[in-house]
Order: sequence, then C-alpha cells, then structure tokens
Amino acid sequence: MLIAILNTGCANISSVKHTIHMLGYDSIVSCDYNTIINTDKLIIPGIGTSSLVMNNVNAYKLSNIIATFPNPILGICIGMQLMCLSSKEDGSIKALGIIENQTEQLTNYGKLIPHIGWNKVVHQSKNFLFKDIENGSCFYFVHSYNIPLSIADIATSIYGDLYTAAFNINNYYGVQFHPEKSGKLGMILLRNFIAL
Repeated sequence: MLIAILNTGCANISSVKHTIHMLGYDSIVSCDYNTIINTDKLIIPGIGTSSLVMNNVNAYKLSNIIATFPNPILGICIGMQLMCLSSKEDGSIKALGIIENQTEQLTNYGKLIPHIGWNKVVHQSKNFLFKDIENGSCFYFVHSYNIPLSIADIATSIYGDLYTAAFNINNYYGVQFHPEKSGKLGMILLRNFIAL
C-alpha cells in the first residue's frame, strides 16, 4: 500500500505524513502525475487560503491528477473545500468542481472566527469512513469557511451554522476537520480511508 500526499504547497503536509507513518503505511509527497497515478490512495491536505492553494494546483496542473485518479481521494480542510465549484474566500475562487456547492464564510453569531478547536461531528450514514467511530465524537477543526449542506454529506457539525463536516461522492471523500490532529479517532478515520 502506497499513499500519495498531494504537494499543494500548503501547510500541514508533514503532520499528515507522520500520522500515516504511525499507522504503519508508506506515503510519498508529490505533485507529479506519473508518480501519483501509480499509488493506492491520494490525500489532499490543507491549511492555508483557497487562492494560494488553487494557484499552486493550477501552476502544477494538479487538477488533472485529481480528476483522473482512479482510487479513493481524501480532501482535508482546504483540500475538501477545493472540491467545490468555487470558494468565496478572497473574492470568488474557481475550484475543482467535484461537488456542486460553494464554500462560504462561517457566520459569526457572536463566536470567534476562525473556528479553532474540538467540535462534535454527527455522521448521518453508515459510511465506512466512520467505521468504529461513535456518532457525536469530537474532531479538531481550524477553519473560517465551510461547505453548506448537500446530498453528498455523510457527516455534519455546528459552529453557528449547521454545515458539512464530511462528504462522499464516488471515490471522493472530504472532511472539514483535521484527522491528523484529532488523536485516536482521527487515526481510526485515516485507517478506514486507507482500507477503502
């Protein structure tokens, strides 16, 4: 089993790589099509801004890799948000268009933005990604933008608004929280993804 971590130029790549290593798997950080297409799983990590990451995605022609990768793909935080049609961050950023939705700024409601910390995740289906994870468990979030609810949702969370915490459509999976920063439960979720 070889796992690719897409080198989008964003932060947090090393944390994802370390967690995968702790699970007993090898990973490679790359933006090369021929390298990635021969791996078993692809993870799109993210801490950063949509414009910065999309600029890197476009510069290195990474969107083609994402569109043609035949195996399961997991987008984390920004990696998940960029699977939308667009993002309202930094104006209106054209994204990858995997799901027909638009990333929007979290509504304040008197709460601090960005949302940083642990929050409850309610998974609404028996999707394998949440196998052995108790419904309503807490995961670690760092974000100022979210994805509104859609038919692709497999989990939701609330921070002011009710929003998408995880989705799945075909071989594409996305999580708004950071499993690599979510302790044991995050490792279980990443283990489940690798087992898909």
